Amino acid sequence: MKFVPTPLAGLTLIETTRVEDDRGQFSRVFCEAECAALRPGLHWTQINVSRTYYQGTVRGMHFQYPPAAEAKLIRCLRGRVFDVAVDLRANSPTFLRWHGVELDEDGQTQFFIPEGFAHGFQALSDEAQLLYLHSAPWNREKEGGLRHDDPTIAISWPLPVTRVSIKDKQLPSVKDTGFTGIPS
Repeated sequence: MKFVPTPLAGLTLIETTRVEDDRGQFSRVFCEAECAALRPGLHWTQINVSRTYYQGTVRGMHFQYPPAAEAKLIRCLRGRVFDVAVDLRANSPTFLRWHGVELDEDGQTQFFIPEGFAHGFQALSDEAQLLYLHSAPWNREKEGGLRHDDPTIAISWPLPVTRVSIKDKQLPSVKDTGFTGIPS
């Protein structure tokens, strides 16, 4: 595994190695010993799969407040997505800045998103499927979110946004809530 830092501290791309022969292929998603470089004691408590049917669909921007804050490791299993993380850490020099990466089923890149970031993605293909590893279980009382089209954050989605859930359309903007960040 190779760890590639992004412009937002802690947000990391993980390049994995694919081993392939005439039977098929194999790649490691997680290795506790190697990932200790990201954070010692990193432990996954929940693993989820999302499936998005239509190109242009946006899911997000979601996060959890402490003490239920979670790190995520994202890998694309099918199709292609533009995966985005927004720094919501109070007092961070990159507060409200975002970073996006393209993930696809053929690539060996994963996206590590530490606590204190909102996460979302846009499907760049029909039938996009993501594998999510979470460091904390989902907690309804601690869930938060911001609008995918918040002008303060100004995410540049690569495609026109064609579908967003009713719940995500109702998420607040930074300006509407006076959001000042997630305590570190």
